[in-house]
Amino acid sequence: MRTLLSDTALVFGRYARQSLRSKAAMSFGALMPALYLVLYGPLLTDMRLGSAGNSWQVLVPGLLLQLALFGASFAGLGLIIDKQHGIVERMRVTPVSRVALLLGRVLRDAALLTVQSVLLVLVAFAMGLRAPLPGILIGFAFTAVLALSLASLSYTLAMKAAVPQAFAPVVNAVNMPAMLLSGLLLPMSLAPAWLDALSHFMPLRYLVDAVRAAFAGDYGSPALLYGTLAAAALLGVSLATGAHRFRHSAG
Repeated sequence: MRTLLSDTALVFGRYARQSLRSKAAMSFGALMPALYLVLYGPLLTDMRLGSAGNSWQVLVPGLLLQLALFGASFAGLGLIIDKQHGIVERMRVTPVSRVALLLGRVLRDAALLTVQSVLLVLVAFAMGLRAPLPGILIGFAFTAVLALSLASLSYTLAMKAAVPQAFAPVVNAVNMPAMLLSGLLLPMSLAPAWLDALSHFMPLRYLVDAVRAAFAGDYGSPALLYGTLAAAALLGVSLATGAHRFRHSAG
């Protein structure tokens, strides 16, 4: 266990320093959610979507999870580039734990997306968001868990993909229905009954509902419980799948 922790810290430090040197990666990662916030958010200000008519309590939680969805799901592109430059091959001959090669990367991704989430919420407060601090912190936790889960799956896919052209179409094919059926931008309760029913088969929908309940200060809501269970299940399955793939592909 000590070796796994130290190896994970070593890998995390390597990729964290890499991210810190890339100011563009840190800044532009939150660009798309920020554009939704600035250009799409004002359209909802007169709609009574959140508690006390605060539509920002509906939009901002969705944007936080959208940030994790798109940021983490494309994380595997970096691994493909590393493979093409022989970095992964060189790591195979080191004594570093193969699982640590995964954990260090996904922890870096989660940390980066959490920082971007904080910046997004600060902008949202300037735009009119009003939410309790515990609810916001819960939102950050859900964002980090989703980032860990999706980054793990992204790296699992990247271990199988030889070139980015084989990776990106698969991610896009998954992300689009995930975004539309989870209610990231508007609650699925506004959708037709058949579409609302279909969305319950999308795990991300439960996380979105949970973060919206937290931003509204409704900590006893069943949505928060269901979201926690869905997030825990997704994290467990994703990390187990990723760890298995890294043991066999990087071993």
